[in-house]
Amino acid sequence: MKKQTIIVTGASSGIGKEVARHFLEKGDHVVINSSTAEKLREIYHELGAGENLAMMAGNVSDRKTGKKLAAIALDRFGSVDVLINNAGIFETKPFLQVDEAYLDRFLNTNLKGTFFTTQAVIPQMLKQRNGVVINIGTPLVNHALGGLPISAQMASKGAIHALTIQLAAEFGKNNIRVNTIAPGTIRTPMHGNKADESATLHLLNRVGEVEDVAEMVYTVAKSNFISGAIINVDGGMAAGHHLN
Repeated sequence: MKKQTIIVTGASSGIGKEVARHFLEKGDHVVINSSTAEKLREIYHELGAGENLAMMAGNVSDRKTGKKLAAIALDRFGSVDVLINNAGIFETKPFLQVDEAYLDRFLNTNLKGTFFTTQAVIPQMLKQRNGVVINIGTPLVNHALGGLPISAQMASKGAIHALTIQLAAEFGKNNIRVNTIAPGTIRTPMHGNKADESATLHLLNRVGEVEDVAEMVYTVAKSNFISGAIINVDGGMAAGHHLN
């Protein structure tokens, strides 16, 4: 299989780090990104700091970050084949307490980060007449949970799901495939030691591991005939739940 160049945002921990590791172990070139330079450098060395790996710190809500990531991928490795828009934030706050500044944090990082980083790589993918964009969403867009106040988060993630389908339509004829992977609760630093408390939200009665998501991201990235799809990697969360 042809060696490809993969850009992974939000790669300093959790799903992003594991996705980067997975592609590196399969032999691809990887460019990792995080808004935290010090942490990104640690992960760069943890992943081997080899010739197949490059890094660039920057906040994806800034349009310049996506452009720099695309330029590094092209300069170092000669192509921009796959973008994984993983950078995102998650918090809870009751709807009536959400002010404009709080909402903007989610729209900036989750939505604008995905939007503008994708906008930065599409021109090169058009030249190549080939490319894959994989966004990270959530099954909670269509499976709301009472008692979990995440309106700002869901507004941004729901927009990402819609953007995925629209971009798949706009660029499909150019052989550019756009999909969203929607994980359930995954054991990551974001959840601390409380991840397993969410086990019962999944039909499998357990939470997922970062490897579960990385494997699906890799499969979708290498597929030639998946586009416009929202793929749940959620242990059955979106399908239903157990009666207590």
